[in-house]
Amino acid sequence: MEHEHHDHAHGLPMSHIEEALKKYNLDISDEEVGAAVKKIIAEKVAENDTLEVKKFLMGSVELTTLKTTDSDTSVMAFTEKVNKFDEDFPTLPHVATICVYPRFARTVAETLEVDGVEIACVSGSFPSSQSLIEVKTVETSLAVKDGATEIDIVQPVGSLLEGDYETVVDEIQQQKEACGEAPMKVILETGMLGTARNIKIASLLAMYAGADYIKTSTGKEKPAATPEAAYVMCQAIREYYDETGIQIGFKPAGGLNTVMDALIYYTIVKEVLGEKWLTNKWLRLGTSRLANLLLSEVLGKETKFF
Repeated sequence: MEHEHHDHAHGLPMSHIEEALKKYNLDISDEEVGAAVKKIIAEKVAENDTLEVKKFLMGSVELTTLKTTDSDTSVMAFTEKVNKFDEDFPTLPHVATICVYPRFARTVAETLEVDGVEIACVSGSFPSSQSLIEVKTVETSLAVKDGATEIDIVQPVGSLLEGDYETVVDEIQQQKEACGEAPMKVILETGMLGTARNIKIASLLAMYAGADYIKTSTGKEKPAATPEAAYVMCQAIREYYDETGIQIGFKPAGGLNTVMDALIYYTIVKEVLGEKWLTNKWLRLGTSRLANLLLSEVLGKETKFF
């Protein structure tokens, strides 16, 4: 396939991006998305309100600490809780991931004793994504070198809103390269995108540029995850899968305050994407408070473990 000349060292030229987007339904309104989500919540959530689903969701949690006050000591203690959980509750699934800032990747890697728990780092000048691309790629490759097994980056939101899709794709591609073998999650910051159509475009651009997962929000901006944004993103994942055969994971994050919130996202994934996505590889929940709430419901008594 011949590549046309264009300015960026990596990204797809605009004409290729436009061609790719033409294959998808971008003619979506916020009203129809809202109605579809209402219907799913009214008709389908109740059947998933089971002990089995709650146990499954515990195993999909990305236990997250992204505080200005985080330190080696606090992150070590945070990681030790995951080790202890595995000892205290051997019959329950452990969390999927511990998610921290890149400077703590090594601390988690050296402290974590549980097989199968991933180490995710938010990178690329999280949460604003406003540093230079050279800085973003260095941050990402250092996080991986220090033990991060997954990387969460934020798409350049300003570029997307301005319609500069080339920059969006190019920056995501460069960071994907910096990830090496580590899967990359691209955070869309859906609360800033304004319309269902923008969320759909952002989802598709991220996937074309190499995202292994698309994620709703950083949790640092309001609104964070919403069921409506999740629905649009899952539709994009579905259409992308039908078009390319490539399965992309989904991660709602920010604003997951109750077990019901988690059940709603689970139900949207189940209805839009189907059983193939209902594993703790393809569905992740970015949260810290939810782990205790799910555990409390599974044990049948209020429990503050994490």
